[in-house]
Amino acid sequence: MMTLSANLIALLIYTFAAIYFGRQFGRHQSLPVRQLRQVAAVALIVHGIGVHGLSFKDGQLAFSLFSISSLMFWVVNAIVLLSSLKKELHNLFLLLFPLSAVSVLGSILGNNPNWQHTLEYTIAAHVIPSILAFSLLTIASLQALLLSYQNRALKNKSLLANSKLLPPLQTMESLLFEFLWVGELLLTLAIVSGFYFQEDIFAQHLVHKTVFTLSAWLIYAVLLWGRFQLGWRGTKAIRLALAGFVCLMLAYFGSKLVLEIILNRI
Repeated sequence: MMTLSANLIALLIYTFAAIYFGRQFGRHQSLPVRQLRQVAAVALIVHGIGVHGLSFKDGQLAFSLFSISSLMFWVVNAIVLLSSLKKELHNLFLLLFPLSAVSVLGSILGNNPNWQHTLEYTIAAHVIPSILAFSLLTIASLQALLLSYQNRALKNKSLLANSKLLPPLQTMESLLFEFLWVGELLLTLAIVSGFYFQEDIFAQHLVHKTVFTLSAWLIYAVLLWGRFQLGWRGTKAIRLALAGFVCLMLAYFGSKLVLEIILNRI
């Protein structure tokens, strides 16, 4: 009951915050940094209680499409909140609040025992880097979306007023590549540990996930090489960052959707 209550409260906080701050941004008003952080902190506390109730049971990690997505968005919010104390990242909450609301709603509606699997904490060396990598690359993708919005605003005068509420393009781009570098390193660790813990990582039920994960890693590697060697930036960097994230989404959520929901209905 406590888990359900916490998730419902978190859902309400995220939803109202998304509407309130979204309206402020739509009216070309500067977002109150302190207020954003306070709301995010309260939401994180309540959301954390709900995540713990869904994801950690009897000394094991409950691993399902909906519970793990809620856990990942909790981690993403926590990283952005802590990072925003030193960097101009508070604007990401404009995208994170509605997405977090959707993830919490999914964890409430999708709390089906038939869709859950449990994992021993002994494979935490694989699970933790995977979650952190996905979280950091999610933040990078949101940063890329805001960067794309700013680029469009330079060509569209109707968007220019709102774009001025965001940090300068150069700052946004630097933050994007910082998250991409760290996310790629953690993704590398997750892949290496996956080969170690899984006896056959190309088994039929894992091949989809493996292929898309390696594709994402390769896209990010090419992007980071292009940035370092050729100075790639702007639209090319944004497209590659988003393409890598699409592969990562397909790797995890695509395989979980097929294995847990679609196949269970056949």
